[in-house]
Order: sequence, then C-alpha cells, then structure tokens
Amino acid sequence: MASGTANSTMAAAAVTRRTNAGLLHVEAATNGDGGGGEGESGRWTPAAKRPVNEGGKGDVWVAVDEADVSGGAAAAAGCEDGGRPPLFRTYKVKGSILHPYRFLILVRLIAIVAFFAWRIRHKNRDGAWLWTFSMAGDVWFGFSWVLNQLPKLNPIKRVPDLAALADQHGYSSGEDNKLPGIDVFVTTVDPVDEPILYTVNSILSILAADYPVDKYACYLSDDGGTLVHYEAMVEVAKFAALWVPFCRKHSVEPRAPENYFALKMQTYKGGVPGELMRDHRRVRREYEEFKVRIDSLSTTIRQRSDAYNSVKNVKDAHENATWMADGTHWPGTWFEPADNHRKGHHDGIVQVLLNHPSYEARLGSPASVDNPLDFSSVDVRLPMLVYISREKRPWYNHQKKAGAMNVMLRVSARLSNAPFVINFDCDHYINNSQAFRAPMCFMLDSRGGGDGTAFVQFPQRFDDVDPTDRYANHNRVFFDGTMLSLNGVQGPSYLGTGTMFRRTALYGLEPPQCLAAASQIKAMNKANKFGSTTSSFVSSMLDSANQERSITPPGTVDESVAGDLAALTTCAYEYGSSWGRDVGWVYNIATEDVATGFRMHRQGWRSVYCSMEPAAFRGTAPINLTERLYQILRWSGGSLEMFFSHSNALLASRRLHPLQRLAYLNMSIYPIVTVFILAYNLFPVMWLISEQYYIQQPFGTYIIYLIGVIAMIHVIGMFEVWWSGITLLDWCRNEQFYMIGATGVYPTAVLYMLLKLVTGKGIYFRLTSKQTASSSRDKFADLYTVRWVPLLIPTIVVIAVNVGAVGLALGKAAAATGGLLSQQAWFAVLGMVFNVWILVLLYPFALGVMGQWGKRPSVLFVALAMVVAGVAVMYVAFLSPYDQAEWSAGVAAALGEAGPLTKQPSAS
Repeated sequence: MASGTANSTMAAAAVTRRTNAGLLHVEAATNGDGGGGEGESGRWTPAAKRPVNEGGKGDVWVAVDEADVSGGAAAAAGCEDGGRPPLFRTYKVKGSILHPYRFLILVRLIAIVAFFAWRIRHKNRDGAWLWTFSMAGDVWFGFSWVLNQLPKLNPIKRVPDLAALADQHGYSSGEDNKLPGIDVFVTTVDPVDEPILYTVNSILSILAADYPVDKYACYLSDDGGTLVHYEAMVEVAKFAALWVPFCRKHSVEPRAPENYFALKMQTYKGGVPGELMRDHRRVRREYEEFKVRIDSLSTTIRQRSDAYNSVKNVKDAHENATWMADGTHWPGTWFEPADNHRKGHHDGIVQVLLNHPSYEARLGSPASVDNPLDFSSVDVRLPMLVYISREKRPWYNHQKKAGAMNVMLRVSARLSNAPFVINFDCDHYINNSQAFRAPMCFMLDSRGGGDGTAFVQFPQRFDDVDPTDRYANHNRVFFDGTMLSLNGVQGPSYLGTGTMFRRTALYGLEPPQCLAAASQIKAMNKANKFGSTTSSFVSSMLDSANQERSITPPGTVDESVAGDLAALTTCAYEYGSSWGRDVGWVYNIATEDVATGFRMHRQGWRSVYCSMEPAAFRGTAPINLTERLYQILRWSGGSLEMFFSHSNALLASRRLHPLQRLAYLNMSIYPIVTVFILAYNLFPVMWLISEQYYIQQPFGTYIIYLIGVIAMIHVIGMFEVWWSGITLLDWCRNEQFYMIGATGVYPTAVLYMLLKLVTGKGIYFRLTSKQTASSSRDKFADLYTVRWVPLLIPTIVVIAVNVGAVGLALGKAAAATGGLLSQQAWFAVLGMVFNVWILVLLYPFALGVMGQWGKRPSVLFVALAMVVAGVAVMYVAFLSPYDQAEWSAGVAAALGEAGPLTKQPSAS
C-alpha cells in the first residue's frame, strides 16, 4: 500500500514538473530561476531549479503529444525506467497557424509556376536579350525560394527540462552526481583584433559555470603564441579564486565580471543578502585592479624583456628575446622576431594553469582581517584550466581555427578526455550559468535519440548592438527562424560557437545505430585515419565513447604525458591522416563550422537547436559597417567553397534527410543569386540613357503577377515572424541587409570563388575585428567609423544609379504633356517604384558610409531630395518633351494594347 502511494506521488510529481516545464524560462538567480544559485549552505538544491512555465507560448506552440503532459497514467506510460520522465519536451506550431502557413506556401508555388508559364507564352521578342536574362533570374529566384522554404514546413521546438535532469543525474558535486564530463574549448589568436579583456571574461565565466566543478575542464588555444595571453591566464587563475566563490555564494548572473558589474540593477536571489553589498564592493575593487594588470601586460612584458636583453646583450649576440616573469625565455612568439621565433615559428606549448580539483567539496575560509569575504559555506574548488599554443612553422598550412580546434581535441583527450566538448569564440561568455546543463538534456535522453545526437547548437546573442540593430547583427531571422525550423528535419547546422559536441562524432565515428564505436575505432586506426598516433591517444577514444564518463586526468603531467602532448601539438602529426576531412574539424574552407556539421549529418547523426532565457551565451558583434561586411564576405565565400568541395550536399549519402539536403544546398549556393539581383538593381541605367522600359508585355499583367508573388512571400514572412517570435524590426533589418550583401559582398565572394577555381589558390579572409570602443563615452562609436575599402563600391554605384533613376522619372513626369495627372506622368512614376524600394532596402548602408553624419538621418534625406530634384530639373531643362500621341502609344503597348514597345522622342 505504501509502495503504491509512493509510486502515485512520484507520478504526480513527474506530471507536475513536466507540465510546468513548458518552454524553458530561466531567470538570472535561484529559487525557480534556473540560472544557478545556492542556498545558505552554499550547496545547490534541485528543488530550486524548476523552470518557470511559459505555457509553450500557448498562442503559437503546443506539445507534440498532448497525452504525455495531460495525466498521471499517460505520463507513466510515456516514461522510462519505472516512470522516469523525459529530459526534454517537444513542441510544434499550432495547426491553426501551421496549416494556413503551409497552404500559402503551396499557393505561392502554384502562382510562380503560372507566372513562368504566362511569361513563356508572352515572350518579349523586341527585347529578347532582356527578357531572357530576366526569365533566368526569376527562375533562379523561384528555385532559391523553394530551397529556403521547404525545410521550414515542420518547425519543431525542443525544450530542456533541467528539473528532470537534476532528479535523474544529480545536481551538486559529489558521488551522487552522474553528469558526464565536458571539455570547454576557447580559441583566440590576436590580442589586438580580439581584445584580451573579452578573452579573460570568457574564461572567468566558464570557470564559474553552474556545473560540477570536477566534471569539466577549460582549454584556451592561443594561436598567436603570445606571452600576453599566457600571463593573462595566470592572472585569471589568481582572480578566479575570488570571483568563482563569490558567484556561487551570491548566485551571480551573468558570471562574466565585466558584464555583471555593468548591470545597473539586479534582483538578488542568493542566500546571504546581508553580505552582498560588502562582498560586491570588495570584488569589484579587486576586479578593477585585475583589469589594470591585464591592460598593462604588454607594457610590462616589453619593459621586462628590454631590461633582461640589455644585460644579456653584453654577453650574447644581441638576442632580443621575450622573457617570462621567472627569468626564462618565452617559447612562443617574441616581440622582436629572431630566426627561431618569428611570428608563426615556434614549438608547441601546453601548460596546466589550474590542476583538476579533488572530488570532495572544499569549503573556503571564514571572514578575517586578511580575507574579508566569508566563504566558509562555499565550495572554493576551481575547474581545470589549460593553456595551449600549437607548433607553428612558416612552411606549413596551419588551417586557421579548424587546425587549432583539432589540436585542442587531441590534447584534451590526453588530459581530461571528457565525452562531450563545447567550443566558444574568445568574445563569447556564459550568460546563463546553467548553459552546460541544458544540452545534456538532449545528449543523455535515450528516449529522444540522445545517443544519435552529434551536437546541440545554441543561437548566438550579442551585447552592445545599437538599439535599431542597423546592420542586422542579431540575425534573428536566421537563428530563430531557419535554424529552429531545421529541428523538424535532421537538426540545425553547426554555427561556429556555443555548440556542444559528442566527442566521438568529432572523431568521425558514425552513430551507434550504424556501427559499434570500438569496431569503428579499430578499423580507422588500422587505416591510419588518426595520424601518427600514440597508443594512449587511441585508447582514449574508446573511453570517450562512454557518454556517462566523468573526467579522469592524469595525476601529474610526467615525462610520458608531456611527450605525448608535444607529439599531439606538432605540425607533422597529421601528415598522411584524415584530420581535416573525415576526422575533427574540416580544413580548406572558410566556413569550417558548417562543413563539419554537414559531415556529421551526412553520416546519419542528428543535431538539436536549444534556446533558453536568459540566453545561454552572449558575445560581441562587429557593429562597424566594414567589419560586418567582411564577416558576411567570409561566410558567403566559405559557402561557395563548400559547394565546390567534397562537402557538396548533392554528393551526400542517403543518410542525409532530403529536406536537410535542400537546406545545405541553399546554404552553399545562395551567393550566386547576386548575379541577377545586381543586374536588376542596375537595370535603371537603361532608362537613364534610353527609352526602353519593358522586360515583359503586356506590362499591366506583368505588374499584377509581380505584386501577387511578392505580396505572398511577405505574408508567408509574417507567419514566420509569428511562430519564430522575432519582431518586425528584425525581419525588416534582415531584408535590408540581405540586399546590402547581394549588391556588394556576394559579387566579391563569387569573384573570389571564380579566382580559386581558375588558379587553384585558396581564398584568404581576414579576421573580423571586434568592437573596441566599449570604454568610450559614446557606446556606439564604432557604428560611425568608416573604413573605405573596395567592398563598398558596388553598393554605392547601385545607390547612385537608383537615385538617378528616381530623379529622371520625376523629370519625365513633370515634362509630360498633359501635366502630372496624365498617363505619361503616371507611367513614369510607376517605373520608379522599384527604384524607391531598392533605396529603402539600402538605407542602413547609406547611413553607414556617412560616418559621423549618420547620427543625423535627416541629412541623408535632404541630400537625396536635392540630388533627385537636381536630376529632374536637368532632364526638364535639357531634354525635349515627348509627343502626346507617341506617349499614348507607348503606354498602350505596355498595357498589352496596340502600339510600339519603345518610345521615340518627338521630331520637333
């Protein structure tokens, strides 16, 4: 009887928790926030982690299986292991929204086919070349739309249940916790383009994450091999001893100090509110001193090295080395290049800065004169922290970020070998302390196919973007629309940062349903897929296949371990192996992230899109126009490289879902559309120098078709705005920046790709510089910085042509016989509608090239009005008006009536 009562109670509790899960909403503190926190004892309590219910955004999303959340019996039937609830919930768009959405897609598809059929039956033989090009462009637009739209037919939202994860796998550190290990990878290369303050805040937020401290390790890859980065990590290790316990004690959110101290107000949910202000003041003072030390590192290292070199040069032959604080040579890159230490010419470096902590909690000290912060009830252990700089040689292609990631993958396998890996760019930090737990809900849920999940992708969110998001940095249409919709297929693509991987998937292994991991590793090792392997590295692969495995690092880095690490970081290690193709991150492509995710999908793996509130991770966007365009150039150029490589979606196996194949095909060929968009944008040149207006007749019917198909795509877009949760401003900015990219960036990417196909040489894309004006009085100073580069020229030409076309149309309307209300005037004004629309889409670009004047948009409107008026006046003053009869004949021809297609000026 008691057992039955207990089982009923457990089932009811499971139903309550799962019903309340809804869409995960995580506040930035304890007691129902999911954002991480601890009680007065300093230990985390699962009961405080119940996610707040958003009701699945009841007006849009509903549970896929209503019975699964509607009653105890149904819940018990849907659970595994004696009523164990699933670790995530699945939602779909309500039928009242989804069915009209799909119907409109079908209607537009029929309308496009009817439009093409009509155009073929009414071919414009007077302007055959123009008609042919226009027809080819419209066919490509329709094809691109189909590729983009079909994968969105079944949007699915999967929501982690952190409460169920805590119940099943434990919450706090200790023997009862069954959460697996995680290796966290952070990459950086240049302390100038990637300000070092971003990097240290990223590392500090990772060290303070709400995950069992003995279950994860952090690795920083410094691809520049600079002493500045290494000594910054030494300072981070010292400051973390204060920062991390402070975060745990007071449930700090976010856990990057720069962003936390920038908050003006935050609701306190920690366990000891009476001590918050005192601790806050002390930690903030320590952090300001920490920042001073970080900012002065370059100067300090330079002065120290100059002092040592001045003494050494008395004996040696002027060796201008860079010196560490302990008086030894820095083995990485030197300030003053020497034969052995030029930039990109040094041995590999692996330094463990924080050793793996013990498995038992270690409480801190009570408040004292030397230590005013009371950590007596707080676990003060710190996660493992490792600095890596791989070997660099000037004659070797190091494969940029992908090569650095593969070295980290190998080194971490020898040191911690966690079954899961998560990677960050150096300018991203953990904004929600539970960010490591959320993806585990998908990886560990066998009911939901967790064993076959290769990676979990989080959306990218950004700080310090201007309120109007002028350059569409948030990119929410892509993240919250396109990527979310792929959840209903095989999963989102890999987007470079904020992604948790299954380590075995990175090794190139196929999903467990295809073949056992042990047999795959044995076969791949026999074929030398893993390179000049050591036996310890190969054996670590099988250990990492156990998804419940914790971290078991070596007790000490002895000579054998150090020898393995040195071998794993060498350039020659990968010779003759499959690294960069079938193993690790993919090489020889600018978008190594998308290509790596594609390889996993074509093997049969799936992925999951995970969004949480507050956002799991946040980063810094390039809000300077030029840097933003360079970023898009790298993405679009890499997409074309992907199409012309072994990562072509058309060549994938049958394991790739058909709709997933279309999605990848669309992601790899979209820049080609620029050929037609740029031509359409420059068509006004023809009526600036001639009188030919038409690409199709009857013109009236053509306009009706165009209005219909364009209107339908915007209505479909409004449905996507509805179910994706983005704003109209997000949607408008996406439309605008798509046009900006298509007029300047995509043509450049296409030219680069043609150059590569002809010459065989790879494409070099520069590193995107991050925002550097955060300390300025003007928070958005970078927004008004202009760097004039050739990339801006095509779009400027398009703007000039369309402004001239608007002025010319107004001039023709003013000069028309019969006045502004005549058919001639109406016809001229109708011709400029397209030009005005192009200018509206290019408006953010026009503000960007204005620099500081862009702060006053009224200046732009006045300038445009003056130019348009000037062109109109010049036309009226210097060109003869048209004859009434000839104008009427031209209009009649355009509308499908009798008359010639083109207009001729009057003889008078």
